[in-house]
Amino acid sequence: MTHVGRVRKNNEDAFLGITFDDKECTYLGKIGEERHDRGDFIFAVSDGMGGANAGEFASKVAVEKLMTLAPSSFRLATMGITVDYADILDEVFSEIHKKICSYSFHYEECRGMGATLSMCWLTPEYLYFAHIGDSRIYYLPKEGELKQLTEDHSVAWKLMREGKITEREARKHPEKSILLKSLGAIGDNIEPQFGSVRYEDGDRFIICSDGISDALFDSDIRETLRRPLPYLVGKPPAERLVKKALREGGLDNLTAVVVEIHQP
Repeated sequence: MTHVGRVRKNNEDAFLGITFDDKECTYLGKIGEERHDRGDFIFAVSDGMGGANAGEFASKVAVEKLMTLAPSSFRLATMGITVDYADILDEVFSEIHKKICSYSFHYEECRGMGATLSMCWLTPEYLYFAHIGDSRIYYLPKEGELKQLTEDHSVAWKLMREGKITEREARKHPEKSILLKSLGAIGDNIEPQFGSVRYEDGDRFIICSDGISDALFDSDIRETLRRPLPYLVGKPPAERLVKKALREGGLDNLTAVVVEIHQP
């Protein structure tokens, strides 16, 4: 689910859910179930930045470019070739970065635009992720605590990781929204973060823009998914997070993608 929030006039967030094989990609519905025998899955959230509508355009470029790159990447695995997912995802992010930079160079209205991108590639046993910016990927095992898999590439969160400020101070820091890494806007050496998780039945993954994580602490996200308040009971998980964040602030665009694993 995505929502413009209470303050912004346009929504610069974009999200993606697809299943794909070596030939084609198919969009997933906003809510539903899908089996793994059709192929792998990609889920992603991107938050754009830039003047006028450039940020909105940048985030759409980021997620739509994934559609064209996924089948060729999957084809290597179906041919029996050993796949290094970090190398593939690094190339994917590099291609998206070049595309956004190309628009910035050739079109004045796109100058300086950029985007975050947090994406998950779901295979039959592992979830591989790649990330740049300050959107987030969380892992919520069936039993256990919520874990943030990604690092926020912002000035404030760098200071927090160095022990110079607390999390609460980071949330209110004047440079909270200044990014050290993004696609398109900051230099040629993007250096995304990569990782993997071997998942089990009942595990969940959450991908969200900073509108969600700015409004909700990790404990809020965990409880909203596991033990939602009465007004959220019965609603799909992503909708619970967006509506909770909207009630707690909604100062930015709000986007959440929740992936639940159910194995036979």
